[in-house]
Amino acid sequence: MSKIPTTVITGFLGAGKTTLIRHLLQNAKGRRLALIVNEFGDIGVDGELLKGCNEEACPEDDIVELANGCICCTVADDFLPTMMKLLDRPNPPEHIIIETSGLALPKPLVKAFQWPDIRTRATVDGVIALIDADAVAAGRFATDEAALALARAADPSLDHDSPLEELYEDQLACADLVILNKSDLVGGDALARIEADIAGDTRSGVKIVRATQGAVDVGVLLGLFAGAEDDLDARPSHHDTDPDHDHDDFDSFVVKGGEIESVEPLLAAMARLIGEHDILRIKGMIAISGRPARMVIQAVGPRIQHYFNRAWKADEARISQLVVIGQKGLDQTAIEAALQAVLGTDA
Repeated sequence: MSKIPTTVITGFLGAGKTTLIRHLLQNAKGRRLALIVNEFGDIGVDGELLKGCNEEACPEDDIVELANGCICCTVADDFLPTMMKLLDRPNPPEHIIIETSGLALPKPLVKAFQWPDIRTRATVDGVIALIDADAVAAGRFATDEAALALARAADPSLDHDSPLEELYEDQLACADLVILNKSDLVGGDALARIEADIAGDTRSGVKIVRATQGAVDVGVLLGLFAGAEDDLDARPSHHDTDPDHDHDDFDSFVVKGGEIESVEPLLAAMARLIGEHDILRIKGMIAISGRPARMVIQAVGPRIQHYFNRAWKADEARISQLVVIGQKGLDQTAIEAALQAVLGTDA
């Protein structure tokens, strides 16, 4: 029997992984897919956004959410049992998609495919690293020593490599394909510079594809035939000598509230808090009085997007929930108080 191909989609917080996967599901071209979604945070936002995208290609029962921690740190407890359940089905999927959290290291996950019960039945078709071109152009990452030296000179407290930098480099080093998303927000010269920098962090032959709103042809994403689990030595990681890494460098918490009258005060509060506290990511669902549909809010750095994605279900509580993610030391009390002042409390 042939092995079931599996695609690992990695990328930093807010790079657009969920948008890319929505596009993939909606353009599956007859493939039967299963999806494993791993999030950093206490409530599942990405899984909810993906359900119902294409019931024929990927029914809700084939979307599995892992919310017990970063998937690269809970391989034995969460990932392996989940994979076995998918593989043991009487009619298993033709292709499995894994969306890692934005804080996950891809290499430990790829290594899990060497597990005896997995390696004879599934293979890593490819690791896809999604990059936020706009964020990189704005200097959200210092990808070379010169940039790091300048940052240290400007801030003496930066006496070690940023953990975000290591994550970024690890994701690129493990990639078989790089998607430079949000390319429409960046000029041509800046894109060329970003691509040159990325080429320095990827293996020889890894292609870079520019994209807008995650719109990449399914034929480009699937069918890479990388067999990544047999090629681990060529995918270096900052944590190769430290397999017991953790994510104590990050804080994550949930703020819940009720229905709000207008989204504008919330957007203003979020913009202010992101600037004052250097919040990396805010995402969640918002209930607005008098509106039958729920609103999705996604914030990456100073960029905030919002839209209505579907009607509230009859048995669904109309509450607002936001996941806040940032580096260690976030003033959770102040952030919660400011958001709660806008969201109120859930009844």
